[in-house]
Amino acid sequence: MAVTLKDPHDGDLTEVSDINVTPFIDVMLVLLIIFMVAAPLSTVDIAVDLPVSNAQPQPRPDKPVFLTVKPDLTLALGNDGIPREALQATLDRQTNSDREQRIFLRADGVVAYRDLMNVMNLLRQAGYLKIALVGLEDTGQAVPAAGAARP
Repeated sequence: MAVTLKDPHDGDLTEVSDINVTPFIDVMLVLLIIFMVAAPLSTVDIAVDLPVSNAQPQPRPDKPVFLTVKPDLTLALGNDGIPREALQATLDRQTNSDREQRIFLRADGVVAYRDLMNVMNLLRQAGYLKIALVGLEDTGQAVPAAGAARP
């Protein structure tokens, strides 16, 4: 509460019932700015209800089969390039026609999702249904944004 002094010789002090709201407005404006800056950073663009996995890590096979989709959309089995038409025959030779063997699929970051799905469809048509997507382990370092220059 505030008081006013009318007469320095008068002993009665009167109360003023007005509240100074300027500090309150200043604090509210600062909070508004903080929330306006922080709110977009904490939102998710797409709401996805992801399932929780309690699967145990699987042991890596002695001789894994890696199929790689290069940036120019050519395929490579191990280190050898292969044409898309010869994918089934080459996989059959590599796996001794064991269609239950897991195929580890790697793709460059610039490969579009559509192109990756086309390769997965080729594997399915060839009879290989066990496909594992290969990625890098999260080390906590920043990942460059899409289209950013790579070192």
